[in-house]
Amino acid sequence: MGSWYLCFPVFLALYVITKHFLNKFQNLPPSPFLSLPIIGHLYLLKKPIHQTLYRISKQHGPIAFLQFGSRKVVVVSSPSAAEECLTKNDIIFANRPRLTIGKILGYNYTILSWAPYGDHWRNLRKIAALQILSISRLQMFSGIRVDEAKILIRKLLHYQDQSVELRTMFFELTLNVMMRMIAGKRYYGDNIADLEESKRFKEIHRETFKLAGTPCIGDYLPLFKSKKLENMLIKCQRKRDEFMQGLIEEHRRRRRGSGHDSETDRKNTLIEVLLGLQESEPEYYNDEIIKGLMLIMLLAGTDTTVNAIEWALTLLLNHQEVLEKVQKEIDKHVGHERLIEESDLAQLPCLSNIINETMRMYPPSPLLLPHESSEKCVVGGFHIPQGTILFVNLWAIQNDPKLWADPTKFKPERFEGVERGRDGFRLMPFGSGRRGCPGEGLGLTMVGLVLGSMIQCFQWMRTGEEMVDMTEASGLTLSKAQPLHAKCRPRPIMFNLLSKI
Repeated sequence: MGSWYLCFPVFLALYVITKHFLNKFQNLPPSPFLSLPIIGHLYLLKKPIHQTLYRISKQHGPIAFLQFGSRKVVVVSSPSAAEECLTKNDIIFANRPRLTIGKILGYNYTILSWAPYGDHWRNLRKIAALQILSISRLQMFSGIRVDEAKILIRKLLHYQDQSVELRTMFFELTLNVMMRMIAGKRYYGDNIADLEESKRFKEIHRETFKLAGTPCIGDYLPLFKSKKLENMLIKCQRKRDEFMQGLIEEHRRRRRGSGHDSETDRKNTLIEVLLGLQESEPEYYNDEIIKGLMLIMLLAGTDTTVNAIEWALTLLLNHQEVLEKVQKEIDKHVGHERLIEESDLAQLPCLSNIINETMRMYPPSPLLLPHESSEKCVVGGFHIPQGTILFVNLWAIQNDPKLWADPTKFKPERFEGVERGRDGFRLMPFGSGRRGCPGEGLGLTMVGLVLGSMIQCFQWMRTGEEMVDMTEASGLTLSKAQPLHAKCRPRPIMFNLLSKI
């Protein structure tokens, strides 16, 4: 026993030194010196993960190599490195790592966000771009977004001069928009046709977000795979699948009963559109493909949108001078005889700058969804082995003091004159390259319409004299640790219009 205690430190030292020099010999990117047997660099990770990785990059450079258990990982934290990965090496990094969440919640890696790069993924991307998220399709559903924004305004009128928790309101609005687009149904608020179905949907969605944000250590340390977590994911996925299948069957019955050859009927909902495609290619557009597209829209299109609206309003509450400036812009362009419309957003640069600055400081996903190299490649002059997971630390890039003057300060004016708010790879809240988010247009429209409507109609106030707490929660998406509470009062200039809503 005594000799073991003496040998272990020697063995550990030899292991670490050998590993370090082997990495140097292979020309791998710089790496923290101490990589432990079995766990590698996992011991370094502390929440929030994106800030831990940022600290590692500050020590070891914008391209850092890590060992997460059995997986090789490279973290990039500069615009040039991100650009090299997502342009020059875009095809090589177009794959996703095979993680438990993608296997269970992603229909065995067949949905858009988790499918490997290839013909199947290209077809899914084409469907999303042409049939679901095209400009014409989004315009077709604009009435839904406007209607839900008006419902929010009416609800806020009811709570005027009271402290109200806003995150829940934003969440319900966003989910109602998505489900009305997908299936023609509202599950939150008034006018709910099926209360039991609404209750089931809410429970499933809550469970999905909770489990999706739970780290699965077994993805990196197979010996520590959690059967309990896997069973919970399987049970959740079964509920999701059954619920979505029920919606599909309901649409099938409606199509049979109303004459499914009607072009108008086909355009009612996204399920209608996808069932129409199923008729022409039944083997490919099977029910599982349709359910996968529906679920990825719900998962990717809700929490990120809610976070952006909540952070933006929080920042405006703490910077009343910016709030007054954007109100004047809306008054000048839109006036007070009508509510702001989606077509107005392109003519409101101050509002656009506020959204861009919010997404710079608090990107919806601080780490882009992981990529994986399908073959060896070179990034920044370093060798990247095949099968390496790539994390693009978006938060680090967008909050780097070398790239942004006073990055911790809310300064929307920094985006004045920058086309569409983009500045190379310094700002890319929706990612870039083949795996960039296809829902960028819908997301920005939703945030702009909801935020613009609230600014136009109400005077916003903090609940007390102190600044609103800006503490971040830890998770896959970047949300506030404490949901936003605020007070609102109808603006006198809007009294006449609001009385008619």
